[in-house]
Amino acid sequence: MPTIWIALLAIAIGVAGYLIGRRRAMSSAGGRIRNLHSLPNFYGMSAALSGLVPALLVLGLWTLAQPLVLQNTISDMISQDQLESTGSLGLAMSDVRRVADGLDLAVSESALSAEEASSIGTDLSEVRALLGEIGVALGSDVSQETLRAAQAYRGQSATGDLFKTLVVLAIALGGTALAIWRITAAFRARNFVETGVRMLLIAAASIAVLTTVGIFLSLIFNTVEFFRLYPAWDFFFGTTWQPSFSGRGGASQLGVVPLLWGTLYISLIALAVAVPIGLLSAIYLSEYASPRVRAFAKPMLEVLAGIPTIVYGLFALLTVGPLLVTVFGDNTVGWMRGGTAVMTAGLVMGIMLIPFVSSLSDDIINSVPQAMRDGSLGLGATHAETVRQVVLPAALPGVVGAILLAASRAIGETMIVVLGAGAAARLSLNPFEAMTTVTAKIVSQLTGDSDFSSPEALVAFALGMTLFVITLGLNVVALYIVRKYREQYE
Repeated sequence: MPTIWIALLAIAIGVAGYLIGRRRAMSSAGGRIRNLHSLPNFYGMSAALSGLVPALLVLGLWTLAQPLVLQNTISDMISQDQLESTGSLGLAMSDVRRVADGLDLAVSESALSAEEASSIGTDLSEVRALLGEIGVALGSDVSQETLRAAQAYRGQSATGDLFKTLVVLAIALGGTALAIWRITAAFRARNFVETGVRMLLIAAASIAVLTTVGIFLSLIFNTVEFFRLYPAWDFFFGTTWQPSFSGRGGASQLGVVPLLWGTLYISLIALAVAVPIGLLSAIYLSEYASPRVRAFAKPMLEVLAGIPTIVYGLFALLTVGPLLVTVFGDNTVGWMRGGTAVMTAGLVMGIMLIPFVSSLSDDIINSVPQAMRDGSLGLGATHAETVRQVVLPAALPGVVGAILLAASRAIGETMIVVLGAGAAARLSLNPFEAMTTVTAKIVSQLTGDSDFSSPEALVAFALGMTLFVITLGLNVVALYIVRKYREQYE
C-alpha cells in the first residue's frame, strides 16, 4: 500500500478516535460537561493524538529506513565485477531499482501476475521479450545478475511495505483504543493534550537545529575526505582553478582564491546597487510617503523578492548584458567584450536584493518610537534633520544587520552568476570581464556523472563548506550587531 494511503488511514483512525473519545467522555459524565475535568474536545484530542502521532512517527522512520536496509541486503548480491562495470555501488543499485520498477509496471498493467514477475529470471532474453511486449524497456546493459537482484529487491520491498502497513495501522488502532479505554470524567485530558502539543512544538523547533547539524556533517565528512586527497594549502591559497577531471587529481589545480574573489566582487557590486536604493526607498516609505502611496509602493517593491532567480538570470543574459555591451563595448569605450561579466551579474543581483534591504530597513525605521520624532520636532528640528540625526542613528544597528543579511544572500546566489557572470575563474579588477563564483563552480563540478572518490568531485563539498562558514559568519555578525547595539525603546 502506498505511504500516502497508509497516512490517510491513520488520520481516519485518529478522526474516529476523536469522535468516539468525545462521546465516551460525555457518557462518563452523564451528559453534563460540568462533571468533566476538561472540555469534551480535549478528551477527543487525547484519543486522536495517542494513536495518530506514534503511527505517523513510525511511518516516517520506516519509510526512511527501509531503502537503506534494502540496499545493504541487496548489495551482497552484486559481484565485484558488476561494481567495476558500473563504477560504483550507487549506480549498480540504480540499475537494480530501475529493473524492479519495470517489473512493477508490468504487474500494474496486468501483463504479468505477481507470481510470474517474481519467478522470471532464468532466461534474460525471454524476460526482455516478455516485458518488451508491454513497453517496459530493461536496457542493453542489464545483466542476469542485475535482474535477480531486482527480483529480490522487489520481493523484499513488497514484504517491507506489507509489514509497514500492518505495524502502522496496528499502532494507530492500539493507541487510539487504549486512549479511549482510559477516558473517564476525572481524566486530566487537557493536561495530556497540552503536554503532547508542547512536545510536538519542541520537535518542530528542533528540526531547524537538526537540519543545520545534518548539513554541516554532510559537508564536513566529504570535505575531510577531499583534503586527504588534495593539499589544503593549495586549495586555500592557490590562485589557479583548473580541474582536469582525470579522477586522480594529479593534474588538477583547485585553488579557491579566484572563486572567492569573484564571489566577493560580484557581491560588492550588488550591495553597491541594493543598499542605497533600498535604504532610500525605506526612508521614503516610512517617513515621507502618504498612506495611499505606501499601500501601493511597498507591495510593488516586495514583488521583486518573489521573482525566481532564474528569471533574474535570464534578464541578465538577454537584457542587461547586451545593454552594457552597447554602452561599454568595443564600438564605444572598448572596456567590455561580452555580455557575461561581473558588472552584469552585480547589477541584476543588486536589483534582486533591493526588497530585502528595503523591507527590513522599513520595518526597523518604523519601530523607532514616534515620541523621538515628536521630541526632535518640538525642539525646532526640521523633518529632514529629524530623520538624519534622530531616526537613522536609532535604526542604524538594525539597518546594518539587514545589509549583512543581504550580503549573505548575495554570496549564496547561483543562477544569476551562472547566466550573467560567465564561467572564467580569474583574478582581475576589471568589472567588465567574465568571472565566476563559488556557487557556480559547485554546480559545474557536480553536473553529470560524478565519481565521489575523486578530488574533482569532492572539491564541491570543500567549496560548500567554505561558503557555509562565510555566510554563517555574516549571519552571526549581523545578529550580534542587532542584539548588542539595538536600543530598547518603550
